[in-house]
Amino acid sequence: MNKQKVLTELQRAYVATMMEVVGRGLVSTSFVDEEVHKEISGLPVGFHFQMIVLPNGSRFTAKVIAGGRLELVPDFNGKPDLSVKFKHLSHAFLVLSFQEGTARAFANDRMVADGEVSHAIRMVRCLDRMEAIILPKVVAKMAVKRYPENLSLNEKVNKAARIYGLVAKNFLNRS
Repeated sequence: MNKQKVLTELQRAYVATMMEVVGRGLVSTSFVDEEVHKEISGLPVGFHFQMIVLPNGSRFTAKVIAGGRLELVPDFNGKPDLSVKFKHLSHAFLVLSFQEGTARAFANDRMVADGEVSHAIRMVRCLDRMEAIILPKVVAKMAVKRYPENLSLNEKVNKAARIYGLVAKNFLNRS
């Protein structure tokens, strides 16, 4: 295998892993963080959100459940209410390796949202909030449009620990 193919396969593996982490992290954050909970509560129960790498790459689908929380939907085959699509593996890699923030990726036409714009904005705010909580501040500042000024170190550490704990539990419980 040539060097480019190896790099592409490494990117594919990294993106697949990170899509799993982001999906589970977003679900966990909806149970831990009040701001994300409020954003999710503004969506109808049964609302399906999908993030996917085109053309047939990694993906996750989550749906809104009662109480304004999210749950993952394995093997989802329907049409989601909102789909955020990376146009190429390399574009997903830029965002998921925190070299480019979600807002910048949309601005650079590397991602497209298929669904209501207001729902897409709401979900991007949730993703940004999750990243601000779970990533080290120096990395999160590169990944999000605006780092929350009101996120204290104590709150960040406590919520991040709870989110990572729920993500780990979710990985261990999957069959």
